[in-house]
Amino acid sequence: MRQEHGLSVRKSCKMLKLSRTVYNYQPMPLDDGPIIEMLTTLADHQPRHGFRKLFQKIRRQGKGWNHKRVYRVYCALKLNLRRKGKKRLPSRHPKPLMVPSTANYCWSIDFMSDALYGGQRFRTFNVLDDFNREALAIEVDTSIQAARVVRVLDQVAMWRGYPIKMRMDNGPELISVTLADWAELHGVVLEFIQPGKPTQNSYVERFNRTYRGEVLDQYIFSRLSEVREITDRWLIEYNEERPHDSLGDLTPNEYLTMKQPEISTNKWH
Repeated sequence: MRQEHGLSVRKSCKMLKLSRTVYNYQPMPLDDGPIIEMLTTLADHQPRHGFRKLFQKIRRQGKGWNHKRVYRVYCALKLNLRRKGKKRLPSRHPKPLMVPSTANYCWSIDFMSDALYGGQRFRTFNVLDDFNREALAIEVDTSIQAARVVRVLDQVAMWRGYPIKMRMDNGPELISVTLADWAELHGVVLEFIQPGKPTQNSYVERFNRTYRGEVLDQYIFSRLSEVREITDRWLIEYNEERPHDSLGDLTPNEYLTMKQPEISTNKWH
């Protein structure tokens, strides 16, 4: 158009009210190679993590890439997870759990079950501090009786201290005399949820879902030793590296250090 009318660049830009800087602008080609490499590495390590978790990990490694650019590459690599829609009736009287103001105010405990490749069933006993969502222990074995539960809790208390209360369901190991005697001895209040109301213990239920998605469903285990080894490695990552939305994108250890630095968090070192 400019050449057809014999106009200079200056006059053409003046007529169109366009800056000559904008006219001469040539976009620099973007090299997405480093982003692709980092995203694929993180996604291979934790395939259940969505964009937000991956982007927070990239930020924590000091990368200043714009989130829109990273998301474009993320979608181009087809890493975005499809979410299954859930049909649920709305809760008529929802009762949100209280967030404790201090660590060791309330622990949530629960059991999970799974199977090895050969079909042998095993259980896990999970202990969580509601204050900073820290996973205090995951005990793995084919059978975990009340005496074993008490032993695990004592081992945690050796470095963490005893809680004021514990929240749990009505499983046979948890309503036993053994656990009741232990609680009375150490001044721990046992708080049982209503039967069929797992949402009343939603902190540990949410943790269980994460543990199942990132560990139990991600691997085929042939021996209990493999479950324990992978679980121990994942616990370190969960407590020290994985940012949590509910903690302001801090890890459980970072949140505890910021809020209550006097409590030791050297369990995983």
